[in-house]
Order: sequence, then C-alpha cells, then structure tokens
Amino acid sequence: MKSLTILRHAKSGWDATVERDFDRPINARGRRGAELVGQWLKRQTFPLDQITASPAVRVTETLDIFQPAAGLADVPVHFDRRIYLASAATLLDVLRETNNDVTHLMISGHNPGLEDLILMLVPADANDELRAKVDEKLPTAALARLELDIDDWNDLEERSARFTSFIRPRDLDPSLSPAMDVDD
Repeated sequence: MKSLTILRHAKSGWDATVERDFDRPINARGRRGAELVGQWLKRQTFPLDQITASPAVRVTETLDIFQPAAGLADVPVHFDRRIYLASAATLLDVLRETNNDVTHLMISGHNPGLEDLILMLVPADANDELRAKVDEKLPTAALARLELDIDDWNDLEERSARFTSFIRPRDLDPSLSPAMDVDD
C-alpha cells in the first residue's frame, strides 16, 4: 500500500515584477495558507518519506513555509522540472518513476495538472464529497491525500486511488476565502 499527498503551491503574487512565470513568488495570503495547511498536516500525523516538486519559485517558497509548519523539515525534496505546468499524464509518469522504497510520497506543483491528476486517479463516484470538492476547484495551498492499493509506483493506474483527506486554507481560516481574484 502506498499513499500520495498532493499539495498545490500557495497563492502567488501577481503584482511581483518577474520576467518569467517560473520566478513568480507567493504573496502574504499564500504564506499564511502554506503555514496553516502545514500545521493542519502536522496534527494529522500522516507519514511522509519524500517530496517530489516543481522547482518553480512559488513551489519552493510554499515548501519553505509548509515543511517546518508540518514538522517535515527533514523530509527530502526532489525537484523535477517536468512537474512545472505539467499535464496529469506527465505527472503520472513522474509518479511511476518513484523509488519503491518510498511508501508515502508528496507531490507539489501546479494546476491544472494536479487537479486533473486527482480526478484521473480517484474514480468518479456521486457519493464522494472530497472528489466533488476537487472537481469544483483545487485552490492554491490545498492538500489532498490519497491511498493506493499498489506495492510498486510503476503499477499506478487511473481510477486506482481512494480519497482520505482534503483541506483548503479557507477551511482553516475563512478570511482566506478567495475574493474572485486570479487564483494562480
């Protein structure tokens, strides 16, 4: 059995002057969201063996805040450029390449790829409230946890996951609810 935790990067700062989208930092709301979700994960005591992440600035800054808040500062992070703005199919390929010594993996990156990955992995079921929330939107700094009945990451297939947890920053602090702004 494997577990997959999916963390979307925190809210980025669109007012930051950057030449490349890759270099966009997170903003104050994003920093707060990353910290709250990290603190929530720490209370859940979910184990994590490795984090595989996009090297984009908004992801690295998210992890810089999230990991200490979650008590995961010592969990190794493997950056993979393929995750930057990747499709769900590419993300699935990245996951399948994970070393089988890793039982509890986190992937951190971007939408729409992460949202599509969750919807690809979790079978459609009208009674699944967590999947329905993701189908509505995977907002910034949201975290989803899935269980997989596999022993080898290479065996990861579509519709093979069970949703066990889903949290958004606004679930922890209603003041972080989006105000019809761009949600990058």
